[in-house]
Amino acid sequence: MTLGVRAAVLDGEGRVFLVRHSYIPGWHLPGGGVERGQHLRAALEAELREEGNILLEGEPHLFAVYHNKIAAPRDHVALYVVRHFRQSAPRLRDREIVEAGFFSLGALPEGTTPATRRRLAEIMDGRTPDPCW
Repeated sequence: MTLGVRAAVLDGEGRVFLVRHSYIPGWHLPGGGVERGQHLRAALEAELREEGNILLEGEPHLFAVYHNKIAAPRDHVALYVVRHFRQSAPRLRDREIVEAGFFSLGALPEGTTPATRRRLAEIMDGRTPDPCW
């Protein structure tokens, strides 16, 4: 089984942090894989730091765990909601992250993936999380 983490980082202005990678199309919630022996929170902290210069300043809320069967039959993703954080600096472009930023939930960028839109609807509208990513 493989395990990953992703975060819906929500700021006080009603915006969400999204990233666009160089190796996969679309805008996504930040996140990545959990290494062998690594705690979920440590993986989350590392991915947020790497992909957004985002530092946790409070406890993230584990929202749901999903089966990511489209990516791989044995892949699972733990989704956290992060509301208490600071961004040390805006995220600049590099070989992995082409673009990143905060976007209004009512005006997500073109190319935001359907899965990202579903996760945000579940969080914001109180919908029951779908078991599949």
